[in-house]
Amino acid sequence: MLLRDAAGHHAVDADPDFLFDEWQLVVDAWDIQDSDTCRDLPRLGRKVRMAASRRDDLWRVFDQVRRELSRLDCRSYAQMCHELRTSGGLPYTHIVVDEAQDIAISELLLLGSTLGQERNGLFFAGDIGQRIFRAPFPWSNAGVEVRGRSRSLKVNYRTSHQIRRCGDELLPEALIEADGSEESRLGVTSVFDGPPPEIHVFPDRQSELVALFQWAQSLRSDGIEPDEIAVLVRSEELVEEFSDFDKFVLLPMHEAKGAEFRAVAVTALDHDKLPDEGRIYAARDEPQLDEVMATERHLLYVAATRARDQLWLSGVEPISEFLADILEAAARS
Repeated sequence: MLLRDAAGHHAVDADPDFLFDEWQLVVDAWDIQDSDTCRDLPRLGRKVRMAASRRDDLWRVFDQVRRELSRLDCRSYAQMCHELRTSGGLPYTHIVVDEAQDIAISELLLLGSTLGQERNGLFFAGDIGQRIFRAPFPWSNAGVEVRGRSRSLKVNYRTSHQIRRCGDELLPEALIEADGSEESRLGVTSVFDGPPPEIHVFPDRQSELVALFQWAQSLRSDGIEPDEIAVLVRSEELVEEFSDFDKFVLLPMHEAKGAEFRAVAVTALDHDKLPDEGRIYAARDEPQLDEVMATERHLLYVAATRARDQLWLSGVEPISEFLADILEAAARS
């Protein structure tokens, strides 16, 4: 609302989604305070070039939003992080951060200003393959240098060898961050084996629902409790479509992040469900489309690796290209 009103006031013609992304990922994230900084910033975390004159136009919009927030005595989450950073930082001598792949720029700036120069002051644990909530950006620009100071853990204690290998087919052998740091996925091993994932393609949704219910019932017969069985789908709308499975754990994929279940079904992997069509159509250029496709692929990786022992993957023809990749890899092995 504030961005839209400010753009109208200054007669700036800009897509509302673009304005929001520019505010959230650049201006608010990096705490830009003036037009010169806005004009000169390399737009870290954004991939599209922008002329200086265009930045000046947009700055008038963002500056009005900043002033209006101040007038209302309101703060964005990023602004609260920046205020805490400039007022002395956090009152800790050491900080451990889990799920670090999804850390926000403002959060990392706060941590970097507090303990970025302290020996072993910051410890981060994360998996780039599970990054689904943010665009990549160079950590060194936030005062945190991890190049040459990080290592990859190679033992997986959570998922079976078969499930881990299936999930790995969704990702490249090495994932590279914006600052050049690299996470190799080679040489990882699991500490236990299990049955191979079940992968199915159905002609229609009803056939998929019937087969999925039979699979879930067979798990119950094996003694697996309903709260140890998760059915994961791409969107809230699909949760409604699969409401007959609400006696199990029924969730959108995003909400399963960090969870673990003995058995997981990732279903409705249709070509128009994953990747999400709305996100694809909203992409304004090829770099942003690449980013959308990467995070959607990572999302399926996250969903599949919530399973410890049993994994079911299914979709209706025509299926998602991500599921097709898994099927192709399974045929080769």
